[in-house]
Amino acid sequence: MSLRSVLRLGEVAIRVLDMKVSKRHYGDRMGLHEVMTDADGRVYYKAWDEHDHHSIVLREADAPGMDYLAFKVFDDQTLNDLEPKIRAFGLEVRHIEAGVYPKSGRRLQFTLPSGHVMQLYAHKDQTGNTLGTLNPGVLPDEGVIRGFRINRLDHALLGGVNIDETARLFMEVFGFDLSEKLIDADSKQSLALFLSCSTKPHDVAFVLQPTPGRFHHVSFLLESTHDVIHAADLIGKYRIPVDVGPNRHGVTRGATIYFFDPSGNRNEVFSGGYVHYPDTPTLVWDTTELGHATFAQDNIVRESFLNVLTG
Repeated sequence: MSLRSVLRLGEVAIRVLDMKVSKRHYGDRMGLHEVMTDADGRVYYKAWDEHDHHSIVLREADAPGMDYLAFKVFDDQTLNDLEPKIRAFGLEVRHIEAGVYPKSGRRLQFTLPSGHVMQLYAHKDQTGNTLGTLNPGVLPDEGVIRGFRINRLDHALLGGVNIDETARLFMEVFGFDLSEKLIDADSKQSLALFLSCSTKPHDVAFVLQPTPGRFHHVSFLLESTHDVIHAADLIGKYRIPVDVGPNRHGVTRGATIYFFDPSGNRNEVFSGGYVHYPDTPTLVWDTTELGHATFAQDNIVRESFLNVLTG
């Protein structure tokens, strides 16, 4: 696979109710690195092994949820190429000038059929992972990897309407593959769709909800299943509310823990999962195996996992 269009999920902007306790959660507990606070009080974070300046933005607000998600594309020409395709799909595109978002080049913004605000950008300042690029070694200095030992922002799961149309946008315009899907066994209606622009099982996913623009979770990659257990120990130590885990998904095969930030936004840490290629067939699950699809080690369907979202 040659990644020369949409590269990855590069930024998720999350609304929180109390910035002080949220900074303790994302920084002190989870171990993300705080890199700046802007003039409006937004706080920016990166994981240790991300080269770009930041990947998570927190904004204090009256209600939790997600403001937007942003994907990084290969270069500025890719933005030029994608804009008319987005407009031809029927979406309005807003231009955001370079520098409006800190450390970032110009952006395109539009609203997905699911009701979520999405951005595309080609440039963000790169600050590195402390290892350098010449003879970098394998481990940074003590204290760089900390907390839950998060390597990077990985994906987001969003809830909303029109998820088939949203998936069509990602496949036809942005070049994503439909890696997996969950359907109703009787009606064959799509209930959840998983989309990949890489060799990962998914880079973004959508779950059907009656209300547009809902936020299910943001997910972070850990190095190993041992690190998943380490994160679970810290989650227990700090009494962080747990939704599910440790467990393993049937969908994507990742070892996972779901937990909540102090505002009620769901977070995930995980490791593993299969390798996806463009010729990998779409894996289909139906609701006769809903328990195994969601949590394959105990096969229990969690109502909270299906129905608790912010946004």
